[in-house]
Amino acid sequence: MSVPLDFHVHPATPEYLEGSLAPYVPGLREHFHLAFSVRTVEEMAADYEGLRGVLLGWDAETGTGRPPLRNDWVADVCRRYPDRFIPFASVDPWKGEAIVEARRAVRELGMRGFKFQQAAMAFRPSDERFFPLWEEIQSLGVPAIFHVGTTGLGAGTPGGAGMQLDYVRPIHLDTVAANFPGLSIVCAHPAFPWQLEMNAIALHKANVHIDLSGWAPKYFEEALLREVRGRLQDKALFGTDYPFISPQRWLREFEQLGLESDVMEKVLYRNAERLLGL
Repeated sequence: MSVPLDFHVHPATPEYLEGSLAPYVPGLREHFHLAFSVRTVEEMAADYEGLRGVLLGWDAETGTGRPPLRNDWVADVCRRYPDRFIPFASVDPWKGEAIVEARRAVRELGMRGFKFQQAAMAFRPSDERFFPLWEEIQSLGVPAIFHVGTTGLGAGTPGGAGMQLDYVRPIHLDTVAANFPGLSIVCAHPAFPWQLEMNAIALHKANVHIDLSGWAPKYFEEALLREVRGRLQDKALFGTDYPFISPQRWLREFEQLGLESDVMEKVLYRNAERLLGL
């Protein structure tokens, strides 16, 4: 029997929150108005009892100067909890070994996709310098998640901690989708303030999907909800952005949106299962 599949899970462990993301955590706590805590791997797995989640790696070392969350670590956690977590890798697109590491992550570690946060990584995916990386991921036959819309990283701080929002405009991913039609692209988060732009891209490009992470469902804009109910119901994916939003809260608020049962099933697990070939 299928259970909800959270397409956007960050580790709640010290490796991520006290390592890769440490300077940004105080601002994130304020931005999300949540007192999320550092968890052990065992506690994180307990949070996903009865659920599944895509567990994301992180390597934004060039853009942030912070240490990466290693793909080997993510793969190991997922091997320990194969019924709860599905591993997605991260590679820093500025690093010379990015393509080799992407290939290793899939072929040797068994990872099922990739995650990129362009504001933290300081790059535009439409830049042709990164096309060889998209070509490689396309050839590996796995999806890639890209951040779209404003970010909680640096939010409310002077200069936004150096994070540039132009990097996370959806239109840059339209270029990638057009040039790599065999690459399944997942645009993560409601794309504020570019939601209509995001809707248009997802409707125009068959290889573009959206995930609904990073916002509690009660805050979804009508422009997004209208399409999830209608034309994008086969392309929208349940996602939380855990640990910043708990799956229990997200699911509770999603239930209150009044969506048709078949639409809810598509968003909660059918679309993700099809995308991942489960």
